[in-house]
Amino acid sequence: MEKDSTTTTKLVRRFRVILLVLLLPQLCAGQNLDMQLLNSWHVHRNTSLDGTMNVLGATIYPVAAAIPVAQFIYGLAKDDPKSIENSLQTAATLVVTAASTYGLKYIIRRERPYVTHPEYKPYEYDGSPSFPSGHTSFAFATATNLSLEYPRWYVIVPSYLYAGAIGYSRIHLGAHYPSDVLAGAIVGAASAYVTYKGKQWLKGHWKKKPQERLLD
Repeated sequence: MEKDSTTTTKLVRRFRVILLVLLLPQLCAGQNLDMQLLNSWHVHRNTSLDGTMNVLGATIYPVAAAIPVAQFIYGLAKDDPKSIENSLQTAATLVVTAASTYGLKYIIRRERPYVTHPEYKPYEYDGSPSFPSGHTSFAFATATNLSLEYPRWYVIVPSYLYAGAIGYSRIHLGAHYPSDVLAGAIVGAASAYVTYKGKQWLKGHWKKKPQERLLD
């Protein structure tokens, strides 16, 4: 038994080495692209836009928090259960996004670009880990959530344009690597989608008879 365990351990180690050898060129290429984009969008940026980008990025947390409050107030004022339901889903999306984003930040603990590369001079300094971008994750969570709740082009297009601008602003200001922003967009959109599907499942589950629920 002990011999089998030792053999398995050796095989696992060999698999890890092989996997690292296979993935190393891709990881290096990805890092090179990250640095190229950061140089292009931050180092060679139009500095006259720094103030605008900073203000734009600062809007996401108040906007994200205001949306469920506005939905709830509207639902009460208009006696609209759907709006109240949407407000609860939006709030749940923000909670899931925060847990996912900050969980990953402090598990991975990637340093900010200007910490690893002191030659970069950001618009302002932030002491939290870099990966993923919190501003971007909340922006894409908000955009995806609104798009699922109100599937109209005049909601979807502006929402994602706003989210994309937030993501770009984080690179422009030197606060994040492009891969941090991409990861933030994925985390935010996935959090909104999972929450939306979870709400649908709960609604369907509680519409069933008690005996049917037990069988789920």
